[in-house]
Amino acid sequence: MAEKTYDLVIIGAGPAGLTAAIYAARYKLDSIVIGPDIGGTANLPHDIENWPGFKGAGWDLMVKFKEHVESFKVPITTENVKSVTKKGSQFIVSTDKNKYTARTVMLAMGTKRRKLEVPGEDEFFGKGVSYCATCDCVFFKDKIVAVVGGSDAAAMAAQILSQHAKKVYIIYRKEHMRAEPARVEELEHDPKVEFLYNTNVTHIIGDKLVKKVKLDTGKELALDGLFIEVGGIPVTAIAKELGVTLSKSERINVNAAMETNVPGVFAAGDITTGSNEFNQIVTAAAEGAIAALSAFTFIRKNKAK
Repeated sequence: MAEKTYDLVIIGAGPAGLTAAIYAARYKLDSIVIGPDIGGTANLPHDIENWPGFKGAGWDLMVKFKEHVESFKVPITTENVKSVTKKGSQFIVSTDKNKYTARTVMLAMGTKRRKLEVPGEDEFFGKGVSYCATCDCVFFKDKIVAVVGGSDAAAMAAQILSQHAKKVYIIYRKEHMRAEPARVEELEHDPKVEFLYNTNVTHIIGDKLVKKVKLDTGKELALDGLFIEVGGIPVTAIAKELGVTLSKSERINVNAAMETNVPGVFAAGDITTGSNEFNQIVTAAAEGAIAALSAFTFIRKNKAK
């Protein structure tokens, strides 16, 4: 076990974790960022137009985040965290390679996008297949698109896309959307929107870009873009083992200060109930900044005792 004790161990190297590292450095906290990859799901969008002052690929934006963290000499290590345990007033973070001791911990593991798991999905990702209508809607002006899913997220995606595309299909496997009734009603009165209920996508087809999808009804649907909104899977196994409470949607419950129910444990980003569960880079970054401040306040108070 390493002898060094960090003020803050940040688990997750996406926008929330990297922003927390920047703020922790400014608060003079000795911190480290640990994650399986740098950037997380923010690497996925091939074009981002909603981060102030930046237009480009998600990967390029995350490189800038990484470089900013490194300018503060905060170490970033690509390791898989296996567990976090509390030992007295400290935490032991165990990875597949090392063990780290910390006074506070921030959980920012994010979510994994749930996929359709159909042929063509991976092949055409970024070439017509998208998991973020907010990120990519502007690239489908006057195009034909479809949204797969029946949740509020799917309904919101359809509403956003309707402002840009000339036609929006909503493909859902059940008889009626389970989204907020008022939102569904609005979509039902939108002349651009058409519902395809009791239907599943079985194959995504194209050449360089998406051209059409096959449906389990036996039909084919010509499309320029397919937006998959079938939910995300919060990465919360570590939080559960630590005794952190989760919401019904399996997100980490946090207050306005990004505090969890476990003293010294904070959380930020898509994994939390914060920011009205609006999964955006800008909200994840904001939560990361708040969590770093809360960790600083927590450590200062405990030192005073």
